[in-house]
Amino acid sequence: MSHMTFSKPIVMKFGGTSVEDAQAFERVRGIVRASADAPLVIVVSAMSYVTGALRASVRQAASGDAVAGAQMLDEHFERHTNIARALLTTESPIVEAAIASARLESAELLRSVAAQLRPLSLLQDAIISYGELLSAMLLAAVLREAGLPARYVDARRCIITDESYGCAAPLVEETAHQTCAELLPLLEAVKIPVLGGFIASSKSGETTTLGPNSSDYTAALVGAALSALEIQIWTDVTGVLTADPRVVNTARTIPHLSYAEAVELAYSGAKVLHPMTIQSAREQNIPVRICNSRLPQEAGTLVCAETEISPRTIKAIAHKTGVTIVQVTSARMRGAHGFMRSLFEIFDRHRTSVDIVTTSEVSVSLSLDDASALPAILTELRQLGTVEVENNRASICIIGKGLRGTPGIAACVFDTIRDINITLISQGASSINLTFVIDQAHICEAVARLHESFFASTLEETPPVRVLAAVMN
Repeated sequence: MSHMTFSKPIVMKFGGTSVEDAQAFERVRGIVRASADAPLVIVVSAMSYVTGALRASVRQAASGDAVAGAQMLDEHFERHTNIARALLTTESPIVEAAIASARLESAELLRSVAAQLRPLSLLQDAIISYGELLSAMLLAAVLREAGLPARYVDARRCIITDESYGCAAPLVEETAHQTCAELLPLLEAVKIPVLGGFIASSKSGETTTLGPNSSDYTAALVGAALSALEIQIWTDVTGVLTADPRVVNTARTIPHLSYAEAVELAYSGAKVLHPMTIQSAREQNIPVRICNSRLPQEAGTLVCAETEISPRTIKAIAHKTGVTIVQVTSARMRGAHGFMRSLFEIFDRHRTSVDIVTTSEVSVSLSLDDASALPAILTELRQLGTVEVENNRASICIIGKGLRGTPGIAACVFDTIRDINITLISQGASSINLTFVIDQAHICEAVARLHESFFASTLEETPPVRVLAAVMN
């Protein structure tokens, strides 16, 4: 990027709760203004509840009632219009006209859904893209109203993907080329590009999406393409916390995380992080900062290449509910070549990710976060051996650099919850996590006890962080 005539940009991503109403848009405007001395790129999610409403409208139209589907969106288009009227003057008519156009276009697409004119997954991506398109356009106008040189950019011109609608994979080289082509001229002209997260397009020009909660991923892809100075994720919690604040009200902000620790946390249930965001930043060695848009003065969490080992070794406790355990037992497994490959090929065919894996001489236990394809998977697994399924389980992941090399950690963990039955244990290959599975009914109690055990001695040293419900957008 030696041809760049400006310093490296900061990519600022704002989640749905950060733009949920007019007051939230004003807060974002203040945050951007405070950083406007540096080159900036803004990535924004759809307003809170909008993506869910768009998905629901598609389901309604798919049942045959496109009119009812369109009516479900009326209140959300009105939310955008009301914000435009509250915060804009000269640009309000232009923005309101764009919102009205989006309403008509989405209604037409919903009619196509009802008539089954094109594949449902393709049409759904086109429809749910309106959330990000409108929030980005509206935010750009709000920033301009404050005298900031913001320019709306259609993210579909930057992020290029395959055609796996609903969870498309970015084509990294094409995305980097397109992002530079679209954004570098604006940055060189001292403008602030504003684009929606989550949405993209295929090579053929069809709208695609990157999967649930992936606006952070967009920010990371843009940041990597532009060799960003920093990627900032603005959400509704002050950084990454030592545990879920909805379960542990004494959870504290973690000041620093390594990329490896952050990735483990993201995969293990910390909803404030998207795993691919950290992976993309890690490849370019770009720091990622997680901040609270409602408390912008708070430092948040900085994720970078290396970080110190916590005095207690443990950095955080993450958990996931709704976990399903599948155990396959077969005498043929012992010493059999290709057994494990056959096993995982079944999950691959059904596009189902496996989380935890433990093995013995004659059995394999696996945990699944998404069991929607399980009936079909079980039919194939039974050809390999006896299959048992445990539902309503939860996983707990203890994370910290140096975990494997610190004596007594596992003993402390299991002693703390010695009266709660553990059904599966896995020491992560990365050496920074210890994961185990328990009955979901005991998850809150177990996490609270573990947090008390590992973090109680530091609670008086650090004041509580004011937190709101953690939501990733």
